[in-house]
This record gives sequence, C-alpha cells and structure tokens, in this order.
Amino acid sequence: MEPRHFISLLDLSSKELLSIINRAIVLKNHRNPDFQPLKGQVLAMIFEKSSTRTRISFETGMTHFGGSALFLSSRDTQLGRGEPLEDSAKVISSMVDCIMIRTFSHETVTTFAEHSSVPVINGLTDLLHPCQLLADMQTYFEYRGDIKGKTVTWVGDGNNMCHSYINAAHLLDFKLNIACPIGYEPNRDIVDSAGDRIKVFHSLEQAAKNSNLLVTDVWASMGQEEEQKKREEAFKNFQVSSATMDLAHKSALFMHCLPAHRGEEVTSEVIDGPQSVVFNAAENRLHAQKALLEFLLCK
Repeated sequence: MEPRHFISLLDLSSKELLSIINRAIVLKNHRNPDFQPLKGQVLAMIFEKSSTRTRISFETGMTHFGGSALFLSSRDTQLGRGEPLEDSAKVISSMVDCIMIRTFSHETVTTFAEHSSVPVINGLTDLLHPCQLLADMQTYFEYRGDIKGKTVTWVGDGNNMCHSYINAAHLLDFKLNIACPIGYEPNRDIVDSAGDRIKVFHSLEQAAKNSNLLVTDVWASMGQEEEQKKREEAFKNFQVSSATMDLAHKSALFMHCLPAHRGEEVTSEVIDGPQSVVFNAAENRLHAQKALLEFLLCK
C-alpha cells in the first residue's frame, strides 16, 4: 500500500483536517502516559534549515507516543555530500517508520516522498509550512470555535506561511485577506486554487477591517537576510500595531509563527498583549503534530 504523505494541507480533505484539529485538542487536554500508539516506531527528522519548535515538538511527540526520533542534518549524512535524494529516500525509508523534512526547496520534499516507502511530512519548505497551520487552526478552534465563515488577515510577504493559510482557507472555508506591498504577492496559482475566498490588498488598514484573526511573520525569512534593508523599506507600512488590532473585530486574535522581531513586523504591545495567542499556538505544534503522526501511522 502506498504511504500517506503530508506535504501540503491539500493532502487532506476538509473532514480529515477537522478531525486532526479536534484530535489535537483531545490529546492536549487528556494526556495519558500509557497511551503509546507508536511504541517501537522511529521518526527520521531531516533538517537542512535550523529549528527550535519543529525539532522539539516532533521529538517530544514521538517520545510521548512511545516511539523515538532521529535528528539528521545535511552535515552529518550523505545528503550533504551529494548523494541523490532518490537514493537517500529509498535507504532512509527502509529503516524508519516516518520521515519529516525541514528544508529550502519544496522539490526536495516532493522528490523524497516520491521515492519513500513510508510517510513523509513537510516540516517546512520555502513554498509551504503546513505543520504550523495545524497548530494555528487548533489554537483558533480552542479560543473561538469553528473558523468557517470568519475573516483572517495575513500581513506580510506572500511566503510559505501565507500559501499555507490560503490552503487552510480553501479547506476550512474562511475568508483570507492578504496585506502585502506591491511585488510581494503570493503565488498566483495557489491564490486561484482557493477561489473568491482570497483577497489581496496593498493597504494594511483595508485588509485588517473587522478581521477575526491577524497573522504575520518576519519580513525577511531564513535565506533572505541579505534583503533585510530592502524589505524593511518595503514593509514599513505593514507592521501589526495596536492601531491595526483596533481596526479588527473586538474579539480578534493575533498569531505569529515565531521567531518574532518586535518593533519590525509586530509591536511588543501586540505580541505580548491580551489578544495574542502566539505562545499557545507554539505549544500546539506538539499536540497538532501528535495528532498528525497518529493519523499517518496508526491506520
């Protein structure tokens, strides 16, 4: 039987995504140390990009479930010495039960999945960050209930987080306003796939009006540090501040995938304020990914 991969949120149906979100909430609130559905199973974690939350959450999740996790960096394996991805995928998947990859090129993950005999999870690529969306959606459901029909505002670059929010809007049927400078729009094909749920604005104020959730990210992601000064100028009018939150619905929440640069993409008053659920969402990486691992490996 072909393995079930998680490369994009769109690898799930709407029903499956809702099931994982609800299961994550249950696992968070009713942890049973004796429940070890992955006892004896091994997750290989391949990191070409550094990580805090991704590594800790997956490794802890496997431990909670009775399994184990292997940390593999390109410096420590043949992946960094030019071994073909196809060969690495065949070899690594013959020895473990699941593979998580956090890397730059999205093609790295899709190629790995094509040649893997076990499930492959996208821990982040330059195109998509679906694991963060599992945690973000879990957090919204915990605080505000179903997100269907609500309005979310994404502030910043049309990056991997933005693309995954577009996919989430498609599956969970919410409206997504994208506020970004001209020239930093998201991938057009990904936008079109979600239909009329998506609107792109070049004004933060217009995009934020009556929103139920505001989300942002750093202005320069990993690999874009040389563009920092240019991006600071381009995004100077796209900082989420208290004034921005005042434009949103009175019960609006704020999220950020972290790490954050206070004083750039968000003010300290917002990220450390009463509407912020940033650190709750960070913790939920653990619970959402446990639900994902159970979904992929306990069929």
